[in-house]
Amino acid sequence: MTSRIFGFLAAGVALVSLTGPAATAELSMQSVNEASYSGGALPEGQSPITTRIQILLDRNGSSPGVIDGYSGGNVRDALTGFEEMSGFTVDGKMDEEIWNALESKDRPAMMDYTIQASDLERLKESNPEDYKEMAEEEWLGFTSASEALAEKFHMDEDFLKAVNPDRRFQEGDTIVVADPGANKGASVARIVADKGRSRILAYDDQDRIVLSYPTTIGSDDTPSPSGTVEVNAVAIEPTYTFDPKNIPESDIEETFAIPAGPNGPVGLVWIDLSKPTYGLHGTPYPAEIGKTASHGCVRLTNWDALELAEAVEQGTTVEFKD
Repeated sequence: MTSRIFGFLAAGVALVSLTGPAATAELSMQSVNEASYSGGALPEGQSPITTRIQILLDRNGSSPGVIDGYSGGNVRDALTGFEEMSGFTVDGKMDEEIWNALESKDRPAMMDYTIQASDLERLKESNPEDYKEMAEEEWLGFTSASEALAEKFHMDEDFLKAVNPDRRFQEGDTIVVADPGANKGASVARIVADKGRSRILAYDDQDRIVLSYPTTIGSDDTPSPSGTVEVNAVAIEPTYTFDPKNIPESDIEETFAIPAGPNGPVGLVWIDLSKPTYGLHGTPYPAEIGKTASHGCVRLTNWDALELAEAVEQGTTVEFKD
């Protein structure tokens, strides 16, 4: 990592036909905003109530990763994180206690948004996949308006397109988006990177969990550190130093710099750790968080990494837990 700057950074209602054994409702801004939990397990597949709960969990600091309306592992883990924050019995299952405790239910979960010129800045036609070719670029940006807007609102890109089937994602278009709210504004005293759970847990100075994120931590070939390290620095829009020693499957032998951008190898954030070459960082593939291996570091969605970067300071401890 070459950059070390310490600093802290109404559309028409769209309908999506659901498929699968539990597909009993149309997914729309109205159905999501009116969805209410009535007990039992969340529906299989994609549903308005799961979409609303994902958005509410995100607002409350326990991230489900990309908002896509599907129940699954990341939603279960986000429910577990919220239970831990709230002092509830931890089982990762939706229940009335969680529903009643989720804040900001009085605000619509989905909203209309008019696309601004600033949303379309620095878009590219494509990005190379080869590391050497990446190094020749000036910026590794989003390659479509829908990709940029999905990231802005913490959504899966296909989900964003599905709830806006007649939109071209041009300046002035009004689209339906999730409303995940502003960053929580937490102050973090220590972090636990739980490898077994593929989860980041961030604690305040009273040792209360204030943030919980899905993450991808290490791999068999390039495991993450063990024990406790510290935050050295934070870089926003960092460049990335490609070092072949850190990527054993590559046949490239030289070291070189790769430019910044949300679709760069470390996304929009690098939180540098006291163990050389290791850090907490963003990713160009938010939908894969918690589902694939990394090269020894800790990957987060760009939006979760940005929120965490605002919450830590130099010397914040990071414990790697097996």
